[in-house]
Amino acid sequence: MEKSNDHDKASHGGSGGGATEKWEETSPGIRTAETMLRLAPVGLCVAALVVMLKDSESNEFGSISYSNLTAFRYLVHANGICAGYSLLSAAIAAMPRSSSTMPRVWTFFCLDQLLTYLVLAAGAVSAEVLYLAYNGDSAITWSDACSSYGSFCHRATASVIITFFVVCFYILLSLISSYKLFTRFDPPSIVDSDKTLEVAVFGS
Repeated sequence: MEKSNDHDKASHGGSGGGATEKWEETSPGIRTAETMLRLAPVGLCVAALVVMLKDSESNEFGSISYSNLTAFRYLVHANGICAGYSLLSAAIAAMPRSSSTMPRVWTFFCLDQLLTYLVLAAGAVSAEVLYLAYNGDSAITWSDACSSYGSFCHRATASVIITFFVVCFYILLSLISSYKLFTRFDPPSIVDSDKTLEVAVFGS
């Protein structure tokens, strides 16, 4: 009976009844799909970054550039960070066994979540600025700016739209990394200590 109890403890994660960790090697097909999915945002991030970097306009009303607006500078930095992380994470995910260790699975999970919120915040703040640029704010007597700087607004809009496509990719990556992390654990088992004690006493 003692051997049986020891086997139960080993299979259920010890005496605390905690979840046990499952280790499964990722198949080449799944690894390739994840690598391509991580590479996809690189081009979009670079495109959004370049479009915004080149966004400036001068006319009889004056000159305006993306660097005049904090939200647009934040968008550029967020897309740059996202492009670098996407490229690095794709390289790591492509390596056999490289993304199957628990520390790296946790790292991917945390960084995917962080990058998702970072890019989402950049897109949301920039979209709010564009809304004010197109519509103004009558409550504080702000007139719209896009009637005077239409080209500037069009390019900024394109950059923001591309950024939201990046957000969609990162939401999917966050779901995948969450699934890979939490499916490595069995659900916690419930051990009835009273029954185990009774069996042990009866066996003795």
